[in-house]
Amino acid sequence: MQRLYVFLRRHPTMVDSFWAVFLLGFSWLSVVDDGFGGSYLWTAAIQACALCTAVALRRRAPEKMLLLATAAGVFQLVANVPKNLADFAMLVIVYTVAANGARWASRFALVGGLAAPLLDYARWPHDYGSGGTIATVLVFLAIPFALAWVLGDSVRTRRAYYAQLEERAAQLEKERDARAKVAVAAERARIARELHDVVAHNVSVMVVQADGAAYVLDAAPEQCGQALETISGTGRQALAEMRRLLGVLRTGEPGEDSGDRAPQPDVGRLDDLIEQVRGAGLPVDFTVQGTPRPLSSGVELTAYRIVQEALTNTRKHGGPDVSARVRLVYGSDALDLLVEDDGRGAQHEVHEQGGADGLGHGMIGMRERVGMVGGRLDAGPRSGGGFRISAVLPLKPVG
Repeated sequence: MQRLYVFLRRHPTMVDSFWAVFLLGFSWLSVVDDGFGGSYLWTAAIQACALCTAVALRRRAPEKMLLLATAAGVFQLVANVPKNLADFAMLVIVYTVAANGARWASRFALVGGLAAPLLDYARWPHDYGSGGTIATVLVFLAIPFALAWVLGDSVRTRRAYYAQLEERAAQLEKERDARAKVAVAAERARIARELHDVVAHNVSVMVVQADGAAYVLDAAPEQCGQALETISGTGRQALAEMRRLLGVLRTGEPGEDSGDRAPQPDVGRLDDLIEQVRGAGLPVDFTVQGTPRPLSSGVELTAYRIVQEALTNTRKHGGPDVSARVRLVYGSDALDLLVEDDGRGAQHEVHEQGGADGLGHGMIGMRERVGMVGGRLDAGPRSGGGFRISAVLPLKPVG
């Protein structure tokens, strides 16, 4: 049964043709039963065939079938063909054009349907009697045409409403997918920044300490031991931060314990970071101006990562005998951050173009972090040598 229904939905012309043949047969029986003969029989047959053809093809070409039905109606008036069952096709055509046809055709069908009783009365007045009942009869004859048009127009309106809903749903789905892609890209960028900061800084410290340990292995075993302790501590710190990142990625999975994740680094941990860098052999002058106070988590993490990445770059690109200076200034509405060194500076591609062959991703990450909190970052060579990174991070009240 379902297959038959689907088949009929896919072939509406076949269904309409069946009903057209059905209507034609009953129309022919009514004409013969009324005793038509001669030329009346043939004209009635022509008129009925035209109207039934309009019913059969009404959904394939509604405007053309409206014109065909109009021509059949005019032919019926001119040829004096009496009313018969085939005239029912005019109601079907009015409904079809109101539901599926062009706007001009819908209006034409409404006007023609309302005018049909008047034309019928003008052609066959003797069928209506006399007196005040004529107007009532004409009104009642016009009601079926008006109802057919209203029903068809309501179907058109409902279809348009459903189409609008489907279009809106499709648009919302596209917007949802686009937002999901943007969110995924932003999360990937954030994780990439975190991984870069964790890996670049800690591995850099470990490499420096490992090189120093190898250099003094025979001459100063105690310094070698200190270097190995630094490497061990740095490795544990890197693992803790990596574990925190993996915890963020696995949020919501069964068995995950968020309490084991290390907190995100903040400005309060800058002292430990700088001591770690000093232990790796880079002299750092660290000063804090203003009154320290709680900051938003985004500003705290951004400030920490900028200092971490800047000092990592100093170790990478500053050359031998380089020293650095870090200055943190708490203002009324912003946190000013300055990191500069007296080394040989970084390559032009690193701080200007984002680097090539993997260079410069730290600078990209710093700019992205500062942009996320609405701040401003300036980076470039110092006059007289060295490199300078300056950031202004707007402060928001912490509730």
